[in-house]
Order: sequence, then structure tokens, then C-alpha cells
Amino acid sequence: MSTTASINSWCLTSTSPSAQSSTSSLRRRPTLRPSIVANLNSSPSPPTLIRNHPVFAAPTPLLNPSNWREDMGDKSYEEAIEALKKLLSEKGELKAVAAAKVDRVTAELKTTSAGGKPSDSVERLKEGFIYFKREKYEKNPALYAELAKGQSPKYMIVACSDSRVCPSHVLDIQPGEAFVVRNVANMVPPYDQIKYSGIGAAIEYAVLHLKVQEIVVIGHSACGGIKGLMSFPYDGTTSTDFIEDWVKIGKPAKAKVLAENRGEPMGVQCTYCEKEAVNVSLGNLLSYPFVRDGLVKKTLALKGGYYDFIKGSFELWSLQFELSTPLSVKDVATILHWKL
Repeated sequence: MSTTASINSWCLTSTSPSAQSSTSSLRRRPTLRPSIVANLNSSPSPPTLIRNHPVFAAPTPLLNPSNWREDMGDKSYEEAIEALKKLLSEKGELKAVAAAKVDRVTAELKTTSAGGKPSDSVERLKEGFIYFKREKYEKNPALYAELAKGQSPKYMIVACSDSRVCPSHVLDIQPGEAFVVRNVANMVPPYDQIKYSGIGAAIEYAVLHLKVQEIVVIGHSACGGIKGLMSFPYDGTTSTDFIEDWVKIGKPAKAKVLAENRGEPMGVQCTYCEKEAVNVSLGNLLSYPFVRDGLVKKTLALKGGYYDFIKGSFELWSLQFELSTPLSVKDVATILHWKL
């Protein structure tokens, strides 16, 4: 088997960093048949919105809660209680009913917040939905009418659960454009129908039913999951219920970084590992038979990305899949950075 990987990437940055060079390669997968040649090349074309014809997908009901109005929250709990007390004084026959309602509202008041108002978290969600409904949903009726028929996204994006790196926000992705999976450290595990059936189901659905054209795995700066991967001893002891077992998917990236950058500070090693772990996930994607089939038929492309929210930069590299005769193993990696 011969495997050749070369990376051509573009980089968007607000701080104009100088061009960099580094080396990256995908692990050999013993389950890959037939042999492959993988070339990582740039794809500078801008994202498109959604395709015209939805592919297999159940229609999604539109959300239109009748009880979420813009005037919600105008009246405080105190006003509600006073109104009930007034009703109680005017209608003596409603004493038992009104008293019960006063007790219930008072109990709700005590469970919201010490300040006597609904909790800030609930208010934030309510206000967020009101803004979305007014500024986006109601101003784009054609888009949401189309989405009501089904989804046909071009991309599947695997991103980190980190609250600072929402891909829809960072890449300005609109509803219907991307099928998104987020997990700790944006890991794609190898094909395993038992241990990793959750993310396996997401990849299968995206590739076989939604017919996505590209799978993009996006890493990011200051990733807590990668820091854990680099810090955990993996000596038979554990300090977490789930995290260590999950992030060890990226152990090949950790091994590569330690072998090539053992003398570097921990922070620098983590930065290298954040990018290298993306390549490990790209390699793991090749273990999914329907992904390989899509690559061979050229109906699917794989891309890796890295978002540095500290510098305000984004890098993207892509993998192209070709068949080759199984002769020998050869790893060649070259990275070229294009600044835009």
C-alpha cells in the first residue's frame, strides 16, 4: 500500500501571522481496502447555502409557541399575586381557589431567584427566542418554508463542544447548510458499531441519507479536551468517568507530538496536538466503509480545519482520495499556507 499526503491550506487571520510550515500525516489503517493515495489540497471556493432539492429527511415541524410573546415578563410575580389577592377580597366565593393560586405563584417565585424575579437564565433563553423569531424567522419566510420540507445540507461538521467555538457562528453557517456533531475535543473515533455507535450513526446518516458533499473536522485553540489528552498519564489509573476514555481516541496525535516536540512547553505541545488530532480524526473517517465509498466515487470530500479564537484566524486543509496499487508504505507530508 502506498499513502501520500500533501496539505495545501488557506488561512484567514486578523493578525497577519507569518507563513508557517509543519508536517502532518495520516495513520495507516489496516482495515483500508483497497490501497489509497491521499492528497490534501486547498478548496478556496466559498460555501453555498443549501441545495434546491431536499434529500431523504423527515419534515421538521415548525416551532411557533403561542405562549412565548414579546410581552412575556412585563408583569412581575408580585403583580400577579396582588391581582389574585384583589380578586380574593372582591369575590369571597373564590377564596379557596384564589388562595391556592397565591400559594402556587408564591412557591414559583421562591424557586426562581432570590431577587423575586424569574431567573436570568430563563429570561436569556426567552429573549433569545424572541429576537430570533422577530429578526430571523419572520424576515426569512422563504428559507424556513423550504426547511420545513426537509434538510439537504452540503456539509457535515464535527466540532468541539467548547462554548467559544460554535461553528455556525464562526463560519456564518445558515440553517440547513450543515449537519453538525459536537463533542469533547472534536474527535472522530474509528469505526466501531458497539463502542462508538452514536457518532457512527451521525456519520452514516449524513453520508448515506443526507448525501453531504463534505465532512469537515474543526479543531481549535485552547482546547480543554486536548489539554486533558496531553496531561492524562494513561498508566492504568483514571480520574474521570468518561473523559479519559473518550479523548484517548487522539492518543496517536499525542504520541506524534511528544516524539517531535518533547522539549517544548506544554502549551506549545497542546497547540500542535490540537491540529494533529484533526488529522487523526480524518484518518479514522477512512475506517467507515460508506465514507471510503463516497471518496472513491468522488461524491464526498474530507477537510480539516483549525480555529484560533485567540489570534482570530482559521485554517483549512482538504483530503483527496485516490486508488493505488498495494506495493509499499510511503508517507510524504507537505504543508503550504495561503494567507488571504
